[in-house]
Amino acid sequence: MGVEGGMKCIKYLVFFFNFIFWLCGIALIALGIFVQIELKNTLVMTGPPSASAAPIVILSVGVIVFFISFFGCCGAVKENYCMVTTFAVLLTLIFLVEIAAAITGYIFKDKVRSVINDEIQEEMNTYNNKSVIQKPLDDLQKKYSCCGVTNYTDWFNVTQFKPGHVPASCCRKAMACTQNPTPENTFDVGCVTKIEEWLKKHIVIVAAVALGIAFFELLGIIFACCLMKGIRSGYEVM
Repeated sequence: MGVEGGMKCIKYLVFFFNFIFWLCGIALIALGIFVQIELKNTLVMTGPPSASAAPIVILSVGVIVFFISFFGCCGAVKENYCMVTTFAVLLTLIFLVEIAAAITGYIFKDKVRSVINDEIQEEMNTYNNKSVIQKPLDDLQKKYSCCGVTNYTDWFNVTQFKPGHVPASCCRKAMACTQNPTPENTFDVGCVTKIEEWLKKHIVIVAAVALGIAFFELLGIIFACCLMKGIRSGYEVM
């Protein structure tokens, strides 16, 4: 009777943790969409799509977690050994993939600056009145109060501008610095630095969400294995 009660508790715990996973999946989907929209509004990806890979990965993991958790809930309610086993295996694979992704992200974290640097430089080189790049780049500089890659002098090397000129979006006050930019009337911090600051601020949120999900996944795997053992042993958990 004690074992029966314990297995019944495990059953409800598996269901509860799967419900948490389901909510986490929704949170990851929302986070991936948010980051994708933010990147799209920040950078017009003219080069390789490496910078946009992160939100796609987050969104994909969110969708996978969403469906796996729904599958696990059904397995727990129906006490189906095959469904619970499949859930445990898939959740373990997701857990290992997340660890691998975290290690990869840490190893290649310095490459992010290089990608952003190259992208903004490419946008500056194609900046003109007829280019689709102009408005997004102007919006970027206004939004982050930045100018150029490292500072406003980067615009002096752009062929679309006369030497010593910068676009109006670099000015602290509209049209006050285009022909005579100085640190006083121009945003003197580069956009790469500003975007890095934004990423560092929000990466804490992403890391906290990822750690929380990983913790619940580990507990879910343990409880699923216990439920599998109970079902296989033929205990009545209803």
